[in-house]
Amino acid sequence: MSSQSTFKFFYRFILVFLSLIIIILLVSHAARASLAGGPSQAGGQPTTPYPILFVTQIPIAADFITIGSTFGNHRGAMQSVGRGGDLWIRYPDGTLKNLTQAAGYGVTGFQDDNAIAVRDPAVHWEGTKAIFSMVIGAPEQYQWETYYWQLYEITGLGLNDTPVITKVPHQPEDYNNISPIYGTDERIIFTSDRPRNGQAHLYPQRDEYESAPTNTGLWRLDPVTGDLHLLNHAPSGDFTPTIDSYGRVVFTQWDHLQQDQQADADRGNPQDPPYGSFNYSHEGANAAILNTRVEVFPEPREAVIGTNIVGHTFNHFFPWTINQDGTDGEVLLHLGRHELHGYIPNSINDDPNIVEYYGQYPRTNPHEIVNMFQIKEDPLNPGVFFGVDAPEFYTHAAGNIISMATDGLNGDQVTVIYVTDATNNDGRYREPLPLADGTLAAIHTDDSGYEEGSGVNSTYEFRLKLLAPAGGGLWTASTPLTNGISKNVSYWDPDTLVTYNGVLWELNPVEVRPRTRPTPPAFTLPAPEQQMFDQAGVSLAELQAFMAARNLALVISRNVTTRDDLDRQQPFNLRVPGGVQSIGAPGTIYDVSYLQFFQGLQIRGYMGCCGSNTPQDGRRLLAQPGGSGLNPPTTGPTGSVTLGNDGSMAAFVPAGRAMTWQLTNPEGAAVVRERYWLTFAPGEVRVCASCHGLNELDQAGHTVPTNPPQALLALLQWWQTLQSLEPQVYLPLVSR
Repeated sequence: MSSQSTFKFFYRFILVFLSLIIIILLVSHAARASLAGGPSQAGGQPTTPYPILFVTQIPIAADFITIGSTFGNHRGAMQSVGRGGDLWIRYPDGTLKNLTQAAGYGVTGFQDDNAIAVRDPAVHWEGTKAIFSMVIGAPEQYQWETYYWQLYEITGLGLNDTPVITKVPHQPEDYNNISPIYGTDERIIFTSDRPRNGQAHLYPQRDEYESAPTNTGLWRLDPVTGDLHLLNHAPSGDFTPTIDSYGRVVFTQWDHLQQDQQADADRGNPQDPPYGSFNYSHEGANAAILNTRVEVFPEPREAVIGTNIVGHTFNHFFPWTINQDGTDGEVLLHLGRHELHGYIPNSINDDPNIVEYYGQYPRTNPHEIVNMFQIKEDPLNPGVFFGVDAPEFYTHAAGNIISMATDGLNGDQVTVIYVTDATNNDGRYREPLPLADGTLAAIHTDDSGYEEGSGVNSTYEFRLKLLAPAGGGLWTASTPLTNGISKNVSYWDPDTLVTYNGVLWELNPVEVRPRTRPTPPAFTLPAPEQQMFDQAGVSLAELQAFMAARNLALVISRNVTTRDDLDRQQPFNLRVPGGVQSIGAPGTIYDVSYLQFFQGLQIRGYMGCCGSNTPQDGRRLLAQPGGSGLNPPTTGPTGSVTLGNDGSMAAFVPAGRAMTWQLTNPEGAAVVRERYWLTFAPGEVRVCASCHGLNELDQAGHTVPTNPPQALLALLQWWQTLQSLEPQVYLPLVSR
C-alpha cells in the first residue's frame, strides 16, 4: 500500500469514527432530553395549527369508579388511578415534551412519595398557561394512604421554556378537585367531592345509582381571596365543564332522580338486607339512625299493585348549561328525553292519553342518544357541540362521536349528527377535540367491543389521533399524533405490587391557543314579571339582596298547566279548579292546585358489609318535602305553594341545594312529577314560563304563555307584609 493510500485510509477511518461519536452523542443527548422532560421529535407526524396538551395514564382495566369511568372517576386511590402518568405537550410539528417531568414532578420506575398521576388540563384565555389536576404520592406495601386530586397551574409552555408548576391556593383540602377551567373573571370553576356545606360527616356524597362516592357538583373558587361557592349541587355528579362562546358553563350532569335500588333490594330481603339501608333523622352529625328506609319522591321504581303507577327509572348523562354565577341552570337548549331518547315509558297505565314513546309520533331529531359525555364546542362554529354517546360501563366512557348545532334553534329543531360509526365497528372514541383549522382530533382505541382486560392489562389502547372522512358523512380515526409513549413503572396498590411496561393511555387533549373571552349572559327580568314587581311597588334589587343574605332564590312560572307538546308520558290535560286549563286531547282532565317542593337531603345511610352495625361513611340524598318557610300559608301538602287561577306559581326556595317538585291535586296527591334536580343561586330570580318548559308549542298547540303571573303579585305582597314585621319573626323560618 502506498503512503498516499495509507493516508486516505486513515483519513476516512477518522471521519467515520468521528461521525459515529457525533451520532452517539446526539442519541445520548436525545435520550437525556427525553428523560428530563425535554423536547423530542416524533418523526413523520402531521402538523396541527396549535400545540396540544394531553395526559398519559397507566391503563386501568376495571371500569367502575376508576379514572376512565363514566361516574365516580374522581377518586385518587391507587385502585382508581395508577401512578406514572404525566402532562405532555405536542407542538405543531409533532415535537413532544413531558411538562411535569421537566418541572420536576413524577418518577420513572418504582413509584414512591414523588409519584404522580395527572388529568384534565385546561388552557387559559391568553393561551400562555394551563390549569390541571394532579395527585401526588404512592404508598409503601400494606400501607393504606388517602390521596386527593388537587389543582395546579403550569406556566412556561413554550418549546424552549422551563415549565413551572404551582399549587392553586385556597382550594378545598382533603377533597378531590378535578376538571378545572378558567372563568372569564379569572375565577376557577371545577368539580369537587367536598360536601355541599363542608361538613365532613356527610363525606362522601353517594350517588343515586350504586350509592358509590360521587362528586357534589360544580364549584367556583377565587384563588386570590379564597371565596368558594357551590354553583350546582348534583346528587349524582357533574362532569367535564367547559365555557362556550356565549359565556355559559357547559357540562354533563348525571340525571338519576329515582328511588334507591339498594333500598329496594333490602326491602326484598328484610331478614338479611344486603345493603343495610336506613334513614337518618336529619342531616346533622348527631342524627339518629331510624328503623325505616321510607322514600316519598319520586314514585317507586317498580309497578305498585292496586295503583296506576307503572314504575319509574331514570338514568342518563345529558348536556347542561349554567351561568358562571350559578344562575339559570338547565339542560342545554331545554333538550330532554323527548328530543333525544328512543324510548320513554309512560308513568301511569289507566289513561289512554298517557303513552310510552318508541318513535310512533314525529319529532325532528332522527338519531337517538342515551348520553353525551366530554362536550366541546367547535371553535369555528358557535353553538355546535361535539360529544360522545357511550355506554355506562365496560368502555371507559368511550363510544361514538356525535355533534349537534344549537345556535338560533329551539330544542324541537335540534338534530343529533352521528360523526363516527354508531355501531363502533371502527373502534371507540373519547374526548373529541375540534381544532382551530377545522380538523377533528379525538382519543381512540381500535377495540370495538367491551373491556376484557384486568389490572393494568387493558384491551383498550387509547391514543390521540386525527380523524378523516370515511364516507357516508362519517369520520374515522386516522393518523396518530404520537408514536406512542411507553413507560416502565411499578407501585404497591398497596397489598399487591403492580408492574406495567408498555404504551400508556393518552387522554384529555386540549388545544393551546388564545381565545376571546365571551361576555357572560346578563339577567333581565321579563316584562310580565316586571309588571308584577311594578304593581306591587317592590324593588327587584332590594328583594334580591334580601334573598342573597338568607340563601334564598325566587322561582316563578306563568302557567304550570302548559307542557311541551312532545311530553305525553305524564298527564298533560291539566286544570286549576275554577281557573285556567290546557287541554291537549279529549279524555281525563287532571285538577292541580299546588306545586310541592322537595329538597335533596343527605339522610340515606348504609351499614357496612357482613352484618356490620357500623354505618359506612357518607350518605345518599333523598327528596324530602320542604320549601323555604317564607312562602304564604297554604292548605296544601308540606313544602307547597298555592297555584294562581291563571296557572301561575311563585315561591321562595332554598339556594345552593338540589331541589325538585311536583304538581298535586287539591288533596295533595301527585299528578305530574319533575324528573330533574335543579339548583338555584342565592338571590336568583328564575322564570320558567311553563312547568315543563316549551321548546316551541304546548300540548294544545299554543306558544309560550305571556300572562303576568298573579301568584308572583301575591307573593310580593306577602313579602311586604313580612318586611313590616320585626326581623326575629321571619328570620328563624328560613331553611339554611
